Amino acid sequence: MIVTFVQSGIDKAIDWKGNVAFIKSHFKNSPLKNSVPLLLAIILVVEICAGILMTVGVYQIYTSGHKEIALLGVVLSAIALIFLLIGQRLAKDYAGAMSLAVYFIITILGVYLLNS
Repeated sequence: MIVTFVQSGIDKAIDWKGNVAFIKSHFKNSPLKNSVPLLLAIILVVEICAGILMTVGVYQIYTSGHKEIALLGVVLSAIALIFLLIGQRLAKDYAGAMSLAVYFIITILGVYLLNS
């Protein structure tokens, strides 16, 4: 999950204009069409924060056994995935929404494991 979110966030930051153009075309027939740059920025921040928290959390688990930071990162990942899933459904990209479900299941498993 760390690699997924950090890579996705870096890609959005490096190719901001390309991502905005792609997402605008993807959401051209949805209620989100006028909010793409703002929503993409929110997703970017959430993904980067989730990746950083999970990275710090893995280090913390390894060094001290504390799981709180990793759990916070995984929960933030779940929130990002819910945002993305809602967007895919509003854009009527059902195949894209279905592929996100796999990541969401893995994330929920991570929440469960870090809570036990």
